[in-house]
Amino acid sequence: MKWFVNEGSIVREIWGKGDTILFIFAGASAEFALNKSVDWLYFTGKLPADPLGRLFSTVAYARQIVFSEYDDAMHAIRQIASIHQGVERSRNARIPDSAYRDVLFMLIDYSIRSFEMLERKLTMAEKEELFHVFRAVGDGMGVPGLPADLRTWERMRAEHLQENLVESHFTVDLYRQYRKHLGWYRFHLLKNVQMQLVPERVNALLGMGRGWLVDLLLPVYKVSRELGVGTFLRNLLLPADYKMQVIDLDRVSPGHRKSRDAGKISA
Repeated sequence: MKWFVNEGSIVREIWGKGDTILFIFAGASAEFALNKSVDWLYFTGKLPADPLGRLFSTVAYARQIVFSEYDDAMHAIRQIASIHQGVERSRNARIPDSAYRDVLFMLIDYSIRSFEMLERKLTMAEKEELFHVFRAVGDGMGVPGLPADLRTWERMRAEHLQENLVESHFTVDLYRQYRKHLGWYRFHLLKNVQMQLVPERVNALLGMGRGWLVDLLLPVYKVSRELGVGTFLRNLLLPADYKMQVIDLDRVSPGHRKSRDAGKISA
């Protein structure tokens, strides 16, 4: 059996933990709000109507690919491309190539940042492995202009952060929706995680500053995981509508799922 990502890969370790995925979600939710192409996500109406669900679907879809057999993963990747082509036809315009690269770059960057915040520093070889997995996703989708190696990705990522982000009325509206769907204390926790996690450019555009709450809570949470109660405490903080989705990330082996679940995800 050929897997899209080899068993024992650091990519599987990163994307096999609900905690890490939640942090990836937190970082992506901040940067999505600033991306110059976020209007494409507003076009379908799904992002403002259910921003948490839309972002969860993006992250969950990436995770599904990571744990799929090769042929299933490639089918799912082609379906992603087909869905976006349908949106383009509806709008009679093309999604910028940079928007596809931005999403792939975010998944790489926040995978690294989240794992390192929660677990340990990644080696250069592990970062290379992570990069090549998501580069393969981009290749499968036919995304042009992808970097050839990790060093080139780092340079392009820095350029994208400078050129493709802007605070707009979409930014304001998305954060309003985050607060509405999360409630005030979960929203406050989300912002504190984002303060610690996102690149300086994202932090500056959102006017976040340096939070103290995560510095205080993260060591306590790591100890609680060692004591076996960390997941219980985490689940107490989750919104009811998404609690089972997050619990599912921990308890279900995604390698046994088929990419037919891709039909549940749409742009």
